[in-house]
Amino acid sequence: MKDAQPATIYLKDYQPFTHLVDSVHLTFRLAPSATRVLSRIAFRPDPKAPARPFHLDGEGLTLISARIDGKEVSPEITPTGLICEVPDAPFLWEAEVEIDPASNTALEGLYRSNGMYCTQCEAEGFRKITYYPDRPDVMSVFTVRIEGEEPVMLSNGNPGDSGEGWAEWHDPWPKPAYLFALVAGDLLAHPDSFTTRSGRDVALNIWVRPGDEDKCAFGMEALKRSMTWDEEVYGREYDLDIFNIVAVDDFNMGAMENKGLNIFNSSCVLASPETSTDANFERIEAIIAHEYFHNWTGNRITCRDWFQLCLKEGLTVFRDAQFTSDMRSAPVKRIEDVIALRARQFREDNGPLAHPVRPHSFVEINNFYTATVYEKGAELIGMLKTLVGDAAYDKALDLYFTRHDGDAATIEDWLRVFEDVTGRDLTQFKRWYEDAGTPRLHVSDDFNTGTYTINFKQETPPTPGQDSKPPRVIPIALGLLDQSGTEIHETTILEMTEAEQSFTFEGLSARPVPSILRGFSAPVIVTREATNAERAFLLAHDTDTFNKWESGRALARDGLVAMIRDGAAPDDLYLDAIATMARDDTLDPAFRALALGLPSQEDLAQTLFEGGHTPDPLAIWEALETLRHARAEAMQDTTTRLYAKYQVTGPYAPDAAQSGARALANAALDMITRLDGGRQAQAQYDSADNMTQQLAALGNLIRGGRGDHAISAFYDQWHHDRLVIDKWFSLQILNADPSETADVAETLTRHPDFTLKNPNRFRATLGALSMSPAGFHRADGAGYRLLADWLMQLDPLNPQTTARMCTAFETWKRFDGDRQAMIRTELERILALPGLSRDTTEMVTRILGA
Repeated sequence: MKDAQPATIYLKDYQPFTHLVDSVHLTFRLAPSATRVLSRIAFRPDPKAPARPFHLDGEGLTLISARIDGKEVSPEITPTGLICEVPDAPFLWEAEVEIDPASNTALEGLYRSNGMYCTQCEAEGFRKITYYPDRPDVMSVFTVRIEGEEPVMLSNGNPGDSGEGWAEWHDPWPKPAYLFALVAGDLLAHPDSFTTRSGRDVALNIWVRPGDEDKCAFGMEALKRSMTWDEEVYGREYDLDIFNIVAVDDFNMGAMENKGLNIFNSSCVLASPETSTDANFERIEAIIAHEYFHNWTGNRITCRDWFQLCLKEGLTVFRDAQFTSDMRSAPVKRIEDVIALRARQFREDNGPLAHPVRPHSFVEINNFYTATVYEKGAELIGMLKTLVGDAAYDKALDLYFTRHDGDAATIEDWLRVFEDVTGRDLTQFKRWYEDAGTPRLHVSDDFNTGTYTINFKQETPPTPGQDSKPPRVIPIALGLLDQSGTEIHETTILEMTEAEQSFTFEGLSARPVPSILRGFSAPVIVTREATNAERAFLLAHDTDTFNKWESGRALARDGLVAMIRDGAAPDDLYLDAIATMARDDTLDPAFRALALGLPSQEDLAQTLFEGGHTPDPLAIWEALETLRHARAEAMQDTTTRLYAKYQVTGPYAPDAAQSGARALANAALDMITRLDGGRQAQAQYDSADNMTQQLAALGNLIRGGRGDHAISAFYDQWHHDRLVIDKWFSLQILNADPSETADVAETLTRHPDFTLKNPNRFRATLGALSMSPAGFHRADGAGYRLLADWLMQLDPLNPQTTARMCTAFETWKRFDGDRQAMIRTELERILALPGLSRDTTEMVTRILGA
């Protein structure tokens, strides 16, 4: 029998909790299978709350005792918590419960990871620790005592007294329970310090397992850069005496912003040149910044309810993108973010899992930690900043921090500060938060006697529960170039508010070439009849770096669609234009590396589907391989020169300059390998002194069918490093021939190092399968069956990870009838599993139901 399906929760039904919480005192008596949690919580009635029974959330708890004002009580225990009669006045609630961290494989609440106690309470994990109103709008000051044998015992806030076998912590800032954290175990600290702009000294620590202490230096420097940046750009200063980060191996997410005690997936904080790639370093820098920035946008100001999740996540993703842009290359960062947005969020918006940035309802909140909430939520912040201007944005943020410090806020609160600062009515802009789907922006233009007119029409396709949507405000950044490539009209923000709207430009001597949606000023899909000659022209001349890249991408995409759909040959215009771009040493190497990338298999499948064609995953892969080979042949001299010119000498540094050079050289290596039988890749593998070069060479060898020896040698070299072996698992699957992808993945699931219980390893293996479209969608359904088999094994252990990985099936209705039938069979098989979690039940039901 499945878990009882809980009732759908609706935003419109929000009511505050019946009581306010003045203080929380917790005592943990740690034992692997029988931890006792003692709570003392001071409640008082909330005069603004409707009268309802007193209910505390709780799951999987054994209640030992409960008292109100010192008197024993016998509450009614329910599947979701307890109900108790309470005084109509302030009272002290005391309870003792027992929990079993060792058997907590779901990694929610208090659990054990390689002998270490750690917690994950967002979104609703605290109810698995003790009985409490586990909701973000209930905020209180926490004092914690930890008793046990572990040499290091940490919690939120500032350290208090401690002694042999115990430690106390006090967090003076009110917080919701989802920000509670506890870590205890055999840990070593990488210490440092930071002096705030007001002169306060803050102790900094990154805590790791013994053996990982040499992988903390980069993370510590990233933390200090984040603290400085937040002071300089947003005026936000850290507010405790200590800031701790802990690296944990078993973690469902990337990291968690718990007040003063950030818990990180070890893959998101541990780094060294020998074991981490340039991409790993950049990701670690961004995630550390993201979690630190949450101290204000998420902790000091949290969200009233989980429907407002985008309030903290969208704003903080936007802030960490600003940070990375300032630390590295703003144009390159923007392109990378749009690539990720289109790959994940556009796919989500165009399928059965589409939902608004602020959902109207949910069954299981864990299923709404999505690209729409995070990445599209960040795009909304960027659009708002574009519409009001930098100065007004800064002023509004200052007002937001002043007005809502200590609050649990809403999207309405957020938009109101902008309205109060600017006098603008943001009612129409709010539709971006309320309506799902990616708007299509259809563009046409004409030129007549010196007047250029550009016409826009917006429409958003139906999504589950939302068949029609009114027009939204869309900021369209537009520039105009003349036929010589000179910019004759600098970037202007056109503010589109109607379903159809035209803009005119007077006094032009000839028809201009438009550069539309510069900097990707809105998360929309632009459709416009444009010639390949125009795209090649913009690739060569556009002054907007994003649109220069976008033009090359569109040129490649249209050529690939013609190859797939019509059997066309690779487009010579694209080959000439991309080679010219690659040779231009005035361009940033990192940009050129990105421009040499091709549209993804997912991008091409969606393009074909929207054009009325059923995508064939293998045909898409074959077209990409054909174009890659044609490009390698056309650019032989160029790639040889680029590879030699951009070899980095001297000590390794994961900075923008070196990373960009390595990226361009490795893009060249990919083309060289297609023609030289892997000789250059083998030479690079043999001489590599950093993981970026070693992994790039290994991937090329595998793709060329010459990787067997290197695969074995790599494992022998790195079998002791769990994070590197995650890379080893993924790389073999991602670079396998599509006919063998599922077989390689199946073989690796039988490897002694494969485990269900570690989310990183599971994602490295089965996640890599789902990210290899041609292999995953193999015509015989082997990929579908393999993933479904393992998801059914994982669900009883870790529902969160299972549900999220079910999204591999979300595009099933775009494929041919045979593939649809096979995927439906697997989804129905998952849904029929006895005891299937509510997380996975909701996800599979949504995927099937659209």
